[in-house]
Amino acid sequence: MDDMSQLPDQPGNRRAEARFIVLAAAAGILTGTAGSFFHLIIDRLLKWPELLARHLDGAFLVGAAALITMGLTVASVYIVRRYAPEAGGSGVQEIEGAMSNLRTVHWRKVLPVKYLTGIAALSSGLVLGREGPTIHIGASISAAITDFFKVSDVERRGLLGAGAAAGLACAFNAPLAAVLFIVEETHSQFPYTFRTYMGVIAAAFFATVMTETIGGTAPDFSMSVPTPELALLPAFVILGCVLGAVGVSLNAAIMGVSNFVMGMHKRVPYLMPALIGLAVGALFILFPRAVTGGENVIVMMARDNMALSALLGLAVLRYVSMVASYSAGTPGGIFAPMLALAICFGLAFGTALSGMLPAGAAVPLAFGIAAMGGLFSASVRAPIVGVALTLELTGAYTMTLPLIATCLTANLVAQWIGGHPIYEQLLDRTLAQAGVHPERMPKKRSGTGIA
Repeated sequence: MDDMSQLPDQPGNRRAEARFIVLAAAAGILTGTAGSFFHLIIDRLLKWPELLARHLDGAFLVGAAALITMGLTVASVYIVRRYAPEAGGSGVQEIEGAMSNLRTVHWRKVLPVKYLTGIAALSSGLVLGREGPTIHIGASISAAITDFFKVSDVERRGLLGAGAAAGLACAFNAPLAAVLFIVEETHSQFPYTFRTYMGVIAAAFFATVMTETIGGTAPDFSMSVPTPELALLPAFVILGCVLGAVGVSLNAAIMGVSNFVMGMHKRVPYLMPALIGLAVGALFILFPRAVTGGENVIVMMARDNMALSALLGLAVLRYVSMVASYSAGTPGGIFAPMLALAICFGLAFGTALSGMLPAGAAVPLAFGIAAMGGLFSASVRAPIVGVALTLELTGAYTMTLPLIATCLTANLVAQWIGGHPIYEQLLDRTLAQAGVHPERMPKKRSGTGIA
């Protein structure tokens, strides 16, 4: 982050500061409202397999579900490629590029395409998160505001960051993690001044207010575990080592498979999205926990006592389905699927460990919660956000020390074995495809994402 002495603006700018905060607050209100209805619509549409099962069963049900998901996937990819190619995927890398003046937010195209195809893709059962689209939607709303009101370049970039924070706050009802995400993940691109920093806080605050007004106030994945004993901290460090390697592997798989799918598209257009949609649609009926963003899966896994073999099997299925779904090219994020994948690994680790320790010494759910932050830290390389996001989502503040131990270790291991942040890799590829030299953009290669 820039020296904190640079945060205050020059004196005499109170009116300009107030104006900027109002614009950021407006972005937060609009993003919180649009994002909340985005989530509610998806929740309602995700019930389509239950309705389909009332009319079909057996192989006919599986086949029909596969065709529905395939149709929605191919249609989403077609619309994205035809009208707004930058709307595909998460969108975080697009916002980072825009804050570096290397990309342009074409909000008139991105807003409708991201919103409508995001609803289609996520409700189809693809293993994608809602946070990517809402982050991109929030930043696009901010871009629209900057077009309607005369702002400086610094204020424009600051409002993009504020809109992105509002989108993340809305997706997870987590305003603190949203602010920290801008601080930690986009530190190389975000223009730190007093007004822009306060604008991010205001946008995240008002987005969360709207989210709670429309959708409720409880953490999305409310969980409760006893405070783990200090003697168990080394076990969380070991878990962090495992997750560091998993995070680097996951990033490499996402990039490799995405590149393969893009290459195949040049040879046989839409073949891979169709095949991915068919597989995910079939899994939606056969193994429903292996698909969708994973929000409901996390809650069910925290409640159920699954066998070690079942947890490992589900982890493999969700790993493959997450990588394939993101590679299809529809709008969708990776945060929520990553959290669902992480709790599989964490619960498996805790279950295996509990068999080696005295009864009650280890609670598998504690390791499941810690893994959610650890895998996020290893992939995104933002450990502070990983800790804050997990605590806000679960409300399990008894897990603060184990979370810090897990996230710190996962981040260090990912750095030491040569991994790079997923959004940095995605942005580098986007810039290369656009003919922009990535070396023009500041890099972050250290373990915390801070150069």
